[in-house]
This record gives sequence, C-alpha cells and structure tokens, in this order.
Amino acid sequence: MAWEIYCRLPKEFRYDMGSQFIRSVDSIGANIAEGFGRFHYKDKIKFYYNARGSLWEAKHWLYLLHKRDFIDKTQFELFMNSMHQTGKQLNNFIKATGENDG
Repeated sequence: MAWEIYCRLPKEFRYDMGSQFIRSVDSIGANIAEGFGRFHYKDKIKFYYNARGSLWEAKHWLYLLHKRDFIDKTQFELFMNSMHQTGKQLNNFIKATGENDG
C-alpha cells in the first residue's frame, strides 16, 4: 500500500515527502527483523521501540499526504487503521518479549 502511494506521487514530491514516508514504513519491518535477530531481550526491545517510532513517523507522513490531497480519505483511513493494528501488535510483542526473556 505504501509503495502504491509513493509511486502515484508527483515526481517533485517523491524525493522529499515520498522518500521519508516510504523509508519510515520500511523501517518498521526492518527494525523488527533486526531486533528478532538479537540475543538479549534488552537489545531486542530497543529495536522494537525503534520500529514503534518509525510507525509513528509513518503515521505523521500519512497524515500530511492526506492533508495535502495526495491520498483520499478512504486510502488514509484504510492505511491508518492498518498501522493502528500494527501498533497494537507491536506493543503486545514488546510486552511479551520483556516477560519471556527478562
């Protein structure tokens, strides 16, 4: 969904806003993967917190994309709901990591 939005942006907005948006979305999964590969739970959680920060950054860019009329309300709500669910899952994952490994 994020890549689809990025590709539809006018070229002059891809470098600034589009690049920041896609990088923040990609960073969510990348940080989860890197944390999963760490041995100590404190290292794991640090990367999961970074993933959560990237999630909030992606929400910020999504909000701006909507407010600046690059995406419509339906796309905005669909993507935002997906990120909201991801945030809940990530928070549960962080909590479970601390409980199971600590």
